[in-house]
Amino acid sequence: MKPLTRIRSRTASLPFENIDTDRIIPARFLTTTERAGLGRYAFNDWRYLEGGAENPEFPLNKAQAKDCRILVAGRNFGCGSSREHAPWALLDYGIEAVISSEIADIFRSNSLKNGLLTIVIDEAAHAELLASPGIELVIDIGEGSISKPDGSTIPFELDRFARHCLLNGVDQLGFLLDAEADISAWESRRAANPYSMESAA
Repeated sequence: MKPLTRIRSRTASLPFENIDTDRIIPARFLTTTERAGLGRYAFNDWRYLEGGAENPEFPLNKAQAKDCRILVAGRNFGCGSSREHAPWALLDYGIEAVISSEIADIFRSNSLKNGLLTIVIDEAAHAELLASPGIELVIDIGEGSISKPDGSTIPFELDRFARHCLLNGVDQLGFLLDAEADISAWESRRAANPYSMESAA
């Protein structure tokens, strides 16, 4: 994972509610554990017509959505079955942040663990962003704020551990490996004095 501190990008809007993980990446494409290349299957059944050509009516296929790294999606994004392939596909597609008024808990957890920023904002702010595709936003992960072109900001909450991992470009395993020296030192002290009340923290 690469460190993620700020994201500056125009937005793409996907104004549909209850977009589930099978819509994000259909189950038939879950036959690999390789992340690279999954982006071509993101929203596959919306993006492509039966013959394989791009569907011109799909919002993300429109010219104004090209190269946008911030996706503003309808309420209850990422619902349905749990699959890490969903955030993998979005990241490989080029999306770095998803903003909505409601994001399914399991999808949000999977996303943050894999470096995809998922942001929940209030309904009024969400409706404004959803209705303004192409607006340029600046997301500051450290500050927990979204800056709009008029200078106003939208605050958002982010779990402290998730923020740390995003800012430092580490996943849960990387976090533990970074603490390997401290863990080894604690284990050595514990072995020398097994009845110590010292905590791991």
